[in-house]
Amino acid sequence: MAKPGPKPKGVVDITWSPDFAYAVGLFTADGCLSSNGRHLDFTSQDEEQLENFVRCLDIEHVKISEKENGRGGRCGRVQFGDVLFYSFLEDIGLTTAKSKTIGSIDIPDKYFLDFLRGLFDGDGCFYSFWDKRWESSYMFYTVFNSASEDHIDWLRENINKFIDIRGHICKSKNSKVYKLKYAKDESMNLLRNMYHSNDITYLSRKRLKIKEALAKVDMQL
Repeated sequence: MAKPGPKPKGVVDITWSPDFAYAVGLFTADGCLSSNGRHLDFTSQDEEQLENFVRCLDIEHVKISEKENGRGGRCGRVQFGDVLFYSFLEDIGLTTAKSKTIGSIDIPDKYFLDFLRGLFDGDGCFYSFWDKRWESSYMFYTVFNSASEDHIDWLRENINKFIDIRGHICKSKNSKVYKLKYAKDESMNLLRNMYHSNDITYLSRKRLKIKEALAKVDMQL
């Protein structure tokens, strides 16, 4: 009888922490599980995003490379094989070709806000404007995007669970993307919870954009 082979060794230390949860959020937004059951691919045009992902998973030995983005340009990529981490991501709710099929993600309550910040840095956006309909009316929105209605519903329910805000979901006729939007007071509440400390990982340009927008009306994170 043949002896069983050695157990696979993981590249990633699968231990929940704020940084680990943030990286899972990033991967949920911009990552891809290959169909071979082993390889993982994280792609971004933002170098800091890639560096944050590598650092938060403590996989500095994995190189950041380049690939074509499908529009004639180039973007950064982190690709590596890890059967154990792949299986872990499947167990918490990720799948191959997940963009339209993703639903709930099994995140420990303690780390949900860190996961949410990673998801926001990957698939979220923030925008602001002066509303010309009313004098001195400044509006701003925090938005999460997903091609999966189930995922956006789950996200809304959990944000309401942890922060007690409702937001609203919309989808234009010609768009394939659902948008979960939070305006002004709810947005402010959400942002202060996501950026709950200075000692956390985040995408610098996105947080700077938010701080500069809020400064116009003397508001701070």
